[in-house]
Amino acid sequence: MNQDTAELPRTARHFHVQLSSTPRGARLARLLSLEQLRAWGLVHVQDAAAHVVAELAANAVTHARLPGRDFRLSVYVTGGALRIEVADARGDRLPQLGAGEGESGRGLLLVQALANRWGVTAGPAPRKTVWAEFDLPGCGYPYAGDLDGNTKETT
Repeated sequence: MNQDTAELPRTARHFHVQLSSTPRGARLARLLSLEQLRAWGLVHVQDAAAHVVAELAANAVTHARLPGRDFRLSVYVTGGALRIEVADARGDRLPQLGAGEGESGRGLLLVQALANRWGVTAGPAPRKTVWAEFDLPGCGYPYAGDLDGNTKETT
């Protein structure tokens, strides 16, 4: 076993993919994450997590698309949480919860309802990352915040 592998926690799981900022890329994000969650045996959260991936990827494609720029989907299991991240190239456009009759932002209400936590982490410029977390009872301690441990919860 190589030294780098020996240092990784056995419970840490991660999946990353860069996808085109198109409706097809958003659909593929949902399908790939669903399949990955099945492979990890996280069937109890796979449907809710797939809905969250679909919404965050659709937002990246619809509201944060720049010609020639992709978005990145990351799915982690660390500690006692499943974390979903979608990073795009529009750090200047932050997502906001819909508060009324408009079309925009209502999907984030679904994210808020399904996930235990969600938020936005800025940078590195010009990027932003929108993330959501699901607690996984019995898998360790609940993990909250960005990967540096800074909590940036939006409720």
